[in-house]
Amino acid sequence: MSGPLLVVSAHAGDFVWRAGGAIAVAVKRGDPVTVLCLSFGERGESASAWRAGRSLDEIKALRRDEAIRAAKTLGAEIEFCDAGDYPLRETDQLTDQIVRVVRRIRPAVMLTHALADPYNPDHPAAARMALNARVYAQAAGYDAPGEPLGAPPVFCFEPHQPEMCGFMPQVLLDITEVFDMKRQAMECLAAQRHMCRTLAWPITPWPRRSCACTRR
Repeated sequence: MSGPLLVVSAHAGDFVWRAGGAIAVAVKRGDPVTVLCLSFGERGESASAWRAGRSLDEIKALRRDEAIRAAKTLGAEIEFCDAGDYPLRETDQLTDQIVRVVRRIRPAVMLTHALADPYNPDHPAAARMALNARVYAQAAGYDAPGEPLGAPPVFCFEPHQPEMCGFMPQVLLDITEVFDMKRQAMECLAAQRHMCRTLAWPITPWPRRSCACTRR
């Protein structure tokens, strides 16, 4: 599928770890990509910054800067909602913000989290709002700027612990040619350096690197 891609990310780092390869593939193909970060991951995904004695505002600024640099590395545009995390609350107001982005971007495809994640409830909350927003965006009577559009297909990227989330991939996307771009984007996320270790990085060459998704 070609055309604009919209990635709805619960936190400022999720789009890199979970969808960085897919983003880079789309950009290389010439498709515009927009990342919508619902929060900065300031409370739940910035432990090293808290331990270093940073304030909440400092951590938000740090995570915003990291996400901007990571998105630029991947070739994507990025926007922020600053909705707060841990918990990321499902609200009509936040869903409406997503609707407005969907109508403005008019994505051919959307990417977001899986609908089950027992270890991070913010992720399925983001997924539910993204799925609802793409339906509302097609309604002629929904009060938001822009023309209604047909609901685009949504693919859910692989969660951190797929075996605990009931995640069954339906699509494997080869990201071999763009893996260096993803790795460079990962390097931008200093506040989550431990994720590189969790993902066994630095990574020895693989015959094939892939990004797993399931379609909703």
